[in-house]
Amino acid sequence: MGAYAYVAPQTVDETIAVLADHVSSGSRAQILAGGTDLLVQMRSADHEPHTIIDIKQLAETNTLTLGSDEIYIGAALPSALLYENEELKALLPGLLEASDLIGSTQVQGRASMGGNLCNASPAGDCIPAMLAVGAICDIANVSGGRQMPVEDFVVGVGKNALQAGEFLLGLKIPTPAKNSRDAYLRFIPRTEMDIAVVGCAVNLTIQSDGTCSAARVAIGAVAPTALMVPAAADALMGSQLDEASLQAAGEACTAASSPISDKRGTAEYRRKVVAVLCRRAAAIAQSRATGG
Repeated sequence: MGAYAYVAPQTVDETIAVLADHVSSGSRAQILAGGTDLLVQMRSADHEPHTIIDIKQLAETNTLTLGSDEIYIGAALPSALLYENEELKALLPGLLEASDLIGSTQVQGRASMGGNLCNASPAGDCIPAMLAVGAICDIANVSGGRQMPVEDFVVGVGKNALQAGEFLLGLKIPTPAKNSRDAYLRFIPRTEMDIAVVGCAVNLTIQSDGTCSAARVAIGAVAPTALMVPAAADALMGSQLDEASLQAAGEACTAASSPISDKRGTAEYRRKVVAVLCRRAAAIAQSRATGG
């Protein structure tokens, strides 16, 4: 491993000041929210000396607020803590399912949704789940901050839209109505402790007559970034999620995919699996939205 410096700011302003100092001096800094990816990178490929800025001490990055209109999840909140919150789990079951898939029980004591998003892996489980629930990134910077939809945040493999001097404070998510719920499914070759070969998240609003009035569908691990699939959502909206609409939604996910072939699965196989996961996730989301 290379030589690293470490700082743990106590406030957002202090964090921004540390980042600004590194920007002005041309030196490199890296944010630590959970550290489960960062530490692996430091040991394997990233040996360039730089400063690690630990944001786990900040009140804002450890905030969890469940409001009537909006849910706020701090960027450094560990997945294990989130999954223990029964109210949050009831409101966003798919997002919490995705978060619960990050590593082992021990890893989840450190891993965070914010870190999973910023790491920007094509196979990141939380990212399609965030897309499906319409999450908004709350970004801190010297100008007072800005907000950005998650669909604009990941710009490439391992690349996000944060500018120099910025860091992710947390995520803002619209509080779902009683008839709206989400689901996330992934396929892996093993039973656990693996990264997604294919992932799919679906968020549905179901009216009293069983008609789907709103839908968001997102897929992961089948393109350089997680993707929204508007055509899949369109296939579900206005339907009662009959076999034809589910089939059309799955086919739209296949069409939107541009997967690679590797030792974990061929591109053709991934295209088929993403359609299956879409249909299954939609059925689960429907059952949850209707109280089934």
